Amino acid sequence: MQNLVNTLNGFIWSNALILLALGAGLFFSIKTKFVQIRLFKEMIRLLMSGTSSKLGISPFQALSVSLSGRVGTGNIAGVAAAIGFGGPGAIFWMWIVAFFGASTAYIESTLGQIFKEESEGQYRGGPAYYIEKAMGAKWYALFFAVATIIATGILLPGVQANSIGNAAELALGGGEIVDTVFGPLSSTKITTSIFVLILLAFIIFGGVKRIASFTQVVVPFMALAYIVISLSIIGLNINRLPEIITLIINDAFTPMAGFGAAIGWGVRRGIYSNEAGQGTGPHAAAAAEVSHPAQQGLVQAFSVYIDTLFVCTATAFMILITGAYNVHGKGSEFIIQNINSTVDANSPAFTQYALEATIPGMGAPFIAVALFFFAFTTILAYYYIAETNIAYLRRSFKLPGDMTILKLFMLGSVFYGSVKTASVAWGLGDVGVGIMAWLNIIGILIIFFMSKPAIKALEDYEVQKSQGVKEYTFDPNSLQINNAIFWENRKRNSD
Repeated sequence: MQNLVNTLNGFIWSNALILLALGAGLFFSIKTKFVQIRLFKEMIRLLMSGTSSKLGISPFQALSVSLSGRVGTGNIAGVAAAIGFGGPGAIFWMWIVAFFGASTAYIESTLGQIFKEESEGQYRGGPAYYIEKAMGAKWYALFFAVATIIATGILLPGVQANSIGNAAELALGGGEIVDTVFGPLSSTKITTSIFVLILLAFIIFGGVKRIASFTQVVVPFMALAYIVISLSIIGLNINRLPEIITLIINDAFTPMAGFGAAIGWGVRRGIYSNEAGQGTGPHAAAAAEVSHPAQQGLVQAFSVYIDTLFVCTATAFMILITGAYNVHGKGSEFIIQNINSTVDANSPAFTQYALEATIPGMGAPFIAVALFFFAFTTILAYYYIAETNIAYLRRSFKLPGDMTILKLFMLGSVFYGSVKTASVAWGLGDVGVGIMAWLNIIGILIIFFMSKPAIKALEDYEVQKSQGVKEYTFDPNSLQINNAIFWENRKRNSD
């Protein structure tokens, strides 16, 4: 299994995808006149404004749902993997992906809003919807929907579950070893898996409103708590911070693990963590109740900053300041070995060891708790995304039953991921992320060259902002944006 997964990722995560992701981010940054900088204050304002409706969730709730997808095991175990396989310089490339990726997040999330639909009492939207309506390629949209269902419903949940189990095992101890059909497993991992499955089943049978209600409380609180703890550790070692920043920057260009390794792992884990360009964020963005599509695009762009520049950076600084990391070389060799060679760089162990070095006896349990909430809410976001794409397929095909099959597959994926090795789980996750990124980035680039709907929306929003309007409106027809049926109807009803 591991060899097959590695082969697939070698093809999917070639230099072509890395160049595509970075190039698209730079391109959209230029075309939006660096919206991620110019409208930063507006992002903050929008974040705290707006309300929900019977059909849609508030901008803050939508941010929380998307953050629940962005802030997950990638911020803890993913950062560790970037350092472990790409060296400290990989963190610099994660920053680069985040900065340019914020503009990509604006584009894809605004498209999600423009081309959303009202379906079964709630808003639905995402790449499949805007690929069909803006690009006119329904076959491509159907392909994306199927790929996304497989990725978010089967491949990706296992990564989150694996990290929860590994973190719990390190924090609490393995306990009794039990022989199962999956091989010998610790009682801690089995108990943790069962608990996650029960809680997940309860929430996913409650719908998007329950998901939004849960994540808007949990995600911001845990992200803040995690950042505060991280800053405390950094503060205790503040004299070393300039040294660590210098190490990251120098290693980004003269990397100990090789230039390709630093860029490759930085971009791979950057995209996995902040999801800019991956196509997951637009699903939550489309569910928001806003008066103008650009508003949610801006809010989602800000979420990239929260994910990578805040949470991921905090993790990286903790690991590097405490020296709780190894850097892998070729084969079984280590370029740097500061901790036991048996520690899996794909696991949250680096981060747990880093915190334990400062807060003995509390570090590992805290990371286990934080990771549980981060990873669990990410699984919930994955379910919502898969559900949205099934809803899209039902527009064209008669699919049997309700969402029960998806829910069962999701539960099975979570359990399977929790009992597999970290390398296999992460490898499967990378396959899902890579396929979605390829399809979505190519799609939004084609849409841009065809009609530039997200740019038109941004220009329209800024014009209204300069005029000091109290209530923003959006008229797709006046902007020559076709097939934005939801907004056409809203404009017609308001006249």
